[in-house]
Amino acid sequence: MSYSNPDPDPSLSTGLEPGGGVPPGETPPAESSMPEAGPQETTHNPPKGWAKGPLALILFVVLLVAVGLIGYAVGVWN
Repeated sequence: MSYSNPDPDPSLSTGLEPGGGVPPGETPPAESSMPEAGPQETTHNPPKGWAKGPLALILFVVLLVAVGLIGYAVGVWN
């Protein structure tokens, strides 16, 4: 079984300076980042936080579970 290096031979690659450097203009410009994408105004999708309905439902379920666990620990349900 012979091993062959998958990397290209630098001496045969075009566009390289002596020593393996790349001259200016050979590489593409950098891409812009994602924060620049999308609408810039906050009126399109304003930050609101949690709605009152789902938050109240979650708090009710948490309170119900807490009361049940406390009742179980005290011995209300045998």
